[in-house]
Amino acid sequence: MHPDLSSHLHGAECNELIAALKKCHADNKFKKFVGACNSVDAALTKCLKRELESNRLKNNKKARERQAESQRRMAAES
Repeated sequence: MHPDLSSHLHGAECNELIAALKKCHADNKFKKFVGACNSVDAALTKCLKRELESNRLKNNKKARERQAESQRRMAAES
């Protein structure tokens, strides 16, 4: 199961794979159930995982910066 596959939520690389998976599912109405689209799906899963990790690292960095700023302000008030 994938997260929301809306195009505005993902980068260009993953959006290409999302489009390819949707096309594969449209072209293979019944074969998709027996693995016709598994290679595209696996590539999409890897891409989404890389994006998630990248976003996690960015958010973690921002959170640490906000936390340091908050600590600095509290120390200045004391």
